[in-house]
Amino acid sequence: MVFLKLAWRNMFRNKRRTVIAGTAIGIGLASLIFTDAMIIGMKENMVRSGTASFMGEAQIHAEGFRSTREVENTIKNTQMVMQKLDKDSLVEHTAQRAMGIGMITSPANLSQVVIWGIDPGREKHLSKVDEALIEGEYLTGQSNRRVLIGIKLAERLEVETGDRVVVTLAKAETGNLSQEMFRVGGIYHFNIDEFDKGMAFITINKAQQMLGTGDQAHEIAMTLTESGIARDRDNPFWKKYSQNGNEAAPWPELLPQFSAILQMTDLSLAILAVILFGVVAFGIINTLFMSLYERMFEFGVMRAVGTRPFAIWRMVVYEACSLAVLSSIMGTILGFIVTYIISKTGIDYRGIEFSEITIQELIYPQLTMDQFVIYPFFVLIFTGIVGIYPATYAARLTAAKAMRKSL
Repeated sequence: MVFLKLAWRNMFRNKRRTVIAGTAIGIGLASLIFTDAMIIGMKENMVRSGTASFMGEAQIHAEGFRSTREVENTIKNTQMVMQKLDKDSLVEHTAQRAMGIGMITSPANLSQVVIWGIDPGREKHLSKVDEALIEGEYLTGQSNRRVLIGIKLAERLEVETGDRVVVTLAKAETGNLSQEMFRVGGIYHFNIDEFDKGMAFITINKAQQMLGTGDQAHEIAMTLTESGIARDRDNPFWKKYSQNGNEAAPWPELLPQFSAILQMTDLSLAILAVILFGVVAFGIINTLFMSLYERMFEFGVMRAVGTRPFAIWRMVVYEACSLAVLSSIMGTILGFIVTYIISKTGIDYRGIEFSEITIQELIYPQLTMDQFVIYPFFVLIFTGIVGIYPATYAARLTAAKAMRKSL
């Protein structure tokens, strides 16, 4: 305890240097805490943007459909699969869809788009098609002659709600063209180019009729009761629905590039941590050596009166740990204040596209207990390790050498 008290007092013999060094290390720790919270918030935001807009947390298709998009390749026994999903305790919402690549024509222009046939009642619980509408009304079960289009597609076709357009699709098996007249029932704005200019929505019954697929669907999208299920590819849930010619896939498999980018963010955080600990190392070493050279005579006297090298070594290590404690307190408080404020106000990156995902909401950093336990703990441990070098240097000093250097 005597050496611990001495170490704490020695640290404040030069208050300005201690405050500057502690502040530098504390700012680094605060930056690490904020970055970690920011990355967690960004991950959640982008996963939500990528899955909640339309895709869902998982999907079921016929085997090979995702690579070929063949109209004939529908989900085997669609209605039976839907019944099983509705009874599954792990599934929250489901929506079946029919899909075909076709053409929309107006008196002014035409455009190739992906035509989605959706179940309006189920779809509103799973995606944000209804929330994205800026003009017109959402589809209903009786809206067989209405189509929803994106704002950029509407500009290209030069149409407004209520105008007539012709939808052309190729029938399954035969390839014969099927054309129907529709009225623009609504215009949506997702702020995602792929949606706003390349997709259109009609009722699933009408789409199945035009595609000639009967009551079979090309896709079943779903949300799950637990988000962790989508990240666990070994969960029996996926094997349960990947049989009889169908395959179930979670969002990390549906968006492999996005999943890889999320993993890279963890690497980025690790690199930032290494940089921080490098700053800590140089800051601690510099501060301790400056303190050592100012107190050479003191160390010489201590050695002359019989103080053992280990006692000096221990005192210097205690000084390093004391500086680490001070820095950790400063960094933790600063990190909490900054992160808490921004977690309430958010950061606006809306409209920015990242790995084919467009951020649609404010990013809110997320505070976790680990940020205020693990990172300060590692700063303390790392500082103690770094302090061994100057402590060893001080312990090896002899009385004569120390007094000579102090003259």
